[in-house]
Amino acid sequence: MRLKYHLFSLFILLSLTFGLKAQPLKIYVWTAEKANAWYAQHKWINGANFIPSTAINQLEMWQADTFDPKTIDRELGYAEGIGFNTMRVFLHSVAWKEDPEGFKKRVDQYLTIAYKHHIQTIFVFFDDCWNPNAKPGKQPKPKPGIHNSGWVQDPGRILVTLEDFAMFEKYVKDIMTSFKHDKRILLWDMYNEPGNSNKKNHSAVLLISVFRWAHSVDPDQPVSAGLWDQDLKDLNEIQVTHSDVITYHCYDTPTNHLALIKKLKTYNRPVICTEYMARLRNSTFENTMPMLKKENVGAINWGLVSGKTNTIYAWDTPMPDGSEPKLWFHDVFRKDGTPYKQDEADLIKRLNGK
Repeated sequence: MRLKYHLFSLFILLSLTFGLKAQPLKIYVWTAEKANAWYAQHKWINGANFIPSTAINQLEMWQADTFDPKTIDRELGYAEGIGFNTMRVFLHSVAWKEDPEGFKKRVDQYLTIAYKHHIQTIFVFFDDCWNPNAKPGKQPKPKPGIHNSGWVQDPGRILVTLEDFAMFEKYVKDIMTSFKHDKRILLWDMYNEPGNSNKKNHSAVLLISVFRWAHSVDPDQPVSAGLWDQDLKDLNEIQVTHSDVITYHCYDTPTNHLALIKKLKTYNRPVICTEYMARLRNSTFENTMPMLKKENVGAINWGLVSGKTNTIYAWDTPMPDGSEPKLWFHDVFRKDGTPYKQDEADLIKRLNGK
């Protein structure tokens, strides 16, 4: 069996290497008509990628000892106050593996808090960004002035055994089956930035697999995986052909961002930006969020409250003394709920009719 799987993996990787196209899941992927009807039922989707300011990474957010509903409640209240209606939240398989039932209870508790604030959630499963080798238990302290110093990948390695795939399949199906009819969940984001951390096409087998697992559950919510690097053409092809709605990341200028939107709209499906807004890269609320609303594209920026993830610092510009940068990279609020820039908060309110 293991040899058969290795041969299958090799076939997939060779196919990608030589430019063969991944086949869409024609039986399961929503039709464009169904996807657009789903999108039409929602107000303009906008919000942030969310982790409470007291958590350095996904494990500190979800593990029983550090799960922090009081902070979650308070900070989602800040989001509600400016009209945000959607949060994108990363799960983690290590937290599930350590305590599957407790993990699901905490997910349910989070959803109850978020929905109280009139916020739906996009849950993210896998992630190729930042640090590998996630471990349960006490998480590291933030490194002063370093962006996402403690964020952890999931799974953080290339899967090669049937046992690995069986465990992750059980994880995905357990979570999705438990919440497949839950109206508090907007969308399932199956894989954040596949191919990042120089994994490239090595992430293809897991990417295809997680789509198959998700579609086999047949949830009420759509599934997707966001495009993020136009050079990863093979992975992009898998993501587009297997997603019910099109999601993507763009930290580029408004001109280039709009050009990307026009390209993505040719698929005739709803389009949601699940990461944008990096002030130092000329991707701001002022110059991008109104454009996204005009184009009827969902707008989910990176970061809500400045905290242990250190995302007020730029990706490639550490500040080892930990001082506050003159211009924040991400995030909207300070811990006490004061907006970093009041004019940004006012703009978001206006766009949301508040």
